[in-house]
Amino acid sequence: MPPNEPDSATALSKPPPRPHQAGAVSRSSAPILLLGGFECSSQRRLDGRRLDLLAATGHDRWALADYRALAEHGLHAARDGLRWHLIETTPGRYDWSSFLPMLRAAQTAGVQVMWDLCHYGWPDDLDIWSEAFIERFAGFAAEAARIVAGELSEPPFFCTVNEISYWAWAGGEIGRMGPLALGQGPALKRQLVRASIAATTAVRAVAPQARFLHAEPSIHVAAGSPESEEAAAAYRTVQYEALDMVSGRLAPELGGNPDCLDLVGVNFYPDNQWYHGGGTIPLGHHAYRPFREMLAEVHARYQRPLMVSETGAEGTARPAWLHYVCAEVRAARSIGVPVEGVCLYPILNYPGWEDERLCEVGLFTSPDEDGRRACCAEFASEIARQQHLFSEADMHGGNDAR
Repeated sequence: MPPNEPDSATALSKPPPRPHQAGAVSRSSAPILLLGGFECSSQRRLDGRRLDLLAATGHDRWALADYRALAEHGLHAARDGLRWHLIETTPGRYDWSSFLPMLRAAQTAGVQVMWDLCHYGWPDDLDIWSEAFIERFAGFAAEAARIVAGELSEPPFFCTVNEISYWAWAGGEIGRMGPLALGQGPALKRQLVRASIAATTAVRAVAPQARFLHAEPSIHVAAGSPESEEAAAAYRTVQYEALDMVSGRLAPELGGNPDCLDLVGVNFYPDNQWYHGGGTIPLGHHAYRPFREMLAEVHARYQRPLMVSETGAEGTARPAWLHYVCAEVRAARSIGVPVEGVCLYPILNYPGWEDERLCEVGLFTSPDEDGRRACCAEFASEIARQQHLFSEADMHGGNDAR
């Protein structure tokens, strides 16, 4: 975010469009927001170990310093998360001590946060397949909204269930994370959609002006041969099932409707394109689909404002990847696709989920004993450059696609 535009930190606080106004949200001239995303996964691994990335990165301890560091780089908004498993250890009883210091730190630093309510983790006593999971999550979401709305002067912003599609695959289909199921991906997807819808309803009952981010992977699957064209197209289309369910286009018995869909987030990484049954398609390959086309397709389907809710690369690829993504976003905005933000994710280096290898993906390193983090200078320079280019494009009405 350009430092000379402080008001843009509230650019995502506008009330959501009503369903009959869906065609009216295309406003590519709206100032774009660059955000920093804090990795907040809290799933159980295949070996049963509970991950807590907020603790592993030190962000829970050094939240104020981290938010201030974001602001110093012109990033006045963020994605972050609550740890449901720590907050509700007893059914219906909530301990907010792990969350309130972070909420207040963000306010002190002047950083607007989109809060994930469930980022792959849930309380140990709860069966994710049960009706109680839906009811308890809705109750937790309502109480979280009450806490956040009571602390803020602007409408709260939530992501109810992060990456329903990925979680259904990783946790329900191949058993890589909790609930460690095999062959149950479609069933888990439906359950998570129900949870998201119930949470949205519960939050709105407490905070009617609340905004919602729906973050899902954006993928492209190409056919490796003429024989695989139909299968590749079908696999690619599956990426839309979760949001089709949330919006009531698919499986309306789950309770979805267009009003449940607000800001549509697309998570996009260097390995999000591949051949059906084959390997990753690298950037620059003839089969690589331009990201601008993927963004346009999502917007055409849902007619909602978009955000690149996660994007990033590792090591020396960080600046080049950001350069590509931001150029594609500007190109999409220049043809009327309302992309309102790009979230650099994760903004902190973190230990890998499965092997705890240090993943150097962030703008900032691990903290020292006083909470100080070093900054990746090359990545910081590219962020500043992209902020300048977005600012220039905004001044020209979004028509600068450099």
